[in-house]
Amino acid sequence: MNQNNLKVALAQIAPIWLNKFETIELVKSKILEAAKQKCDLIVFGEGLVPGYPWWLSITHSAAWDHKTQKEIFAHYASNAIQIERGDLSEVQKIAKENRIAIYLGIIERPTDRGGHSLYCTLVYIDQTGEIKSVHRKLQPTYDERLVWSPGDGNGLQTHPLKNFTLGGLNCWENWMPMARTALYGLGENVHIAVWPGAVRNTENITRMIAQESRSYVISVSSLMRKTDFPKDTPHLDVILENCPEVLADGGSCIAGPDGKWILEPQAHFEGLLVETLDFQRILEERQNFDPVGHYSRPDILKLKVNKKRQSNVDYK
Repeated sequence: MNQNNLKVALAQIAPIWLNKFETIELVKSKILEAAKQKCDLIVFGEGLVPGYPWWLSITHSAAWDHKTQKEIFAHYASNAIQIERGDLSEVQKIAKENRIAIYLGIIERPTDRGGHSLYCTLVYIDQTGEIKSVHRKLQPTYDERLVWSPGDGNGLQTHPLKNFTLGGLNCWENWMPMARTALYGLGENVHIAVWPGAVRNTENITRMIAQESRSYVISVSSLMRKTDFPKDTPHLDVILENCPEVLADGGSCIAGPDGKWILEPQAHFEGLLVETLDFQRILEERQNFDPVGHYSRPDILKLKVNKKRQSNVDYK
């Protein structure tokens, strides 16, 4: 086995929107498809299970004490993932059986925060099927704050895979310089950026992060079309009234450590995108720039990271 080569699959798919059980079945099928192609790693988009809150931008989502919004949110929360209750156990089992690592975007309803609030979470499952990190998005973006809670630094972790070191962030927290630096400082050289789905989100930042970090950057987006809303979605008529035909067009891509495209942003394609990364390219580009190594001044500039999982109650 060549430890310097990492075969990766980017799963650019649409969820079975707000149906966690059917979406998990879809995720499982894509993991098996990637495993058949001998992939070491598969990455899914932001909040794929059970889906991004697309209704927010096309309904009166900020209306106060609005019954329609409450009922849609309740449906969303009912389909959120509770890791502690084993919602990802079948995904973990497939990872172990097929020796494949997984980055999976979920909407999490964690019991350690009371079990009622939602978090946009990126989960890393290693090749033994063990959940190694649960990263809750540090800062939900704009209207996302109506349904997602802010996360903490506990999930700012990196993971070894062959000779590579992986780390990941959700959507616009990839624009947060200090969040990126926290991962660089842990040795990250393959940066995973997950998105709800749009070429406009990935076409510039993917190459920028690659040039800044001298790492591979894998951006993975989902798809969502007007026709993807299930017929049993609560208040579907309200959602579809001002809904565009395409809400998410994809944009999954890979940039190399020199900032050049390995895989340009892919729009409207549904399925797996597979590429192989070469570790030596990372070392070549670190020769002239290493943001937390020889091209840094820790005596002048230093980042402090709190990795404690936050909770309102400390039980002794």
